[in-house]
Amino acid sequence: MRVSINGVAQAIDATTIGALLDELAHGTDHIAVALNQNVVPRARWNETPIKAGDAIEILTPRQGG
Repeated sequence: MRVSINGVAQAIDATTIGALLDELAHGTDHIAVALNQNVVPRARWNETPIKAGDAIEILTPRQGG
């Protein structure tokens, strides 16, 4: 299915947020995930479904000044 990940259209096989992070080989430390502009609690990543056309943002906190 096709989704948008951080603003880039991509084809994925994953059907949940947790499976998507595995598919992308993305570490899970110090990140937040938003699905269609709603932050998904880490405890729900493995049960939160992804549908075609969803917008997913994988966010990493940054420090700066």
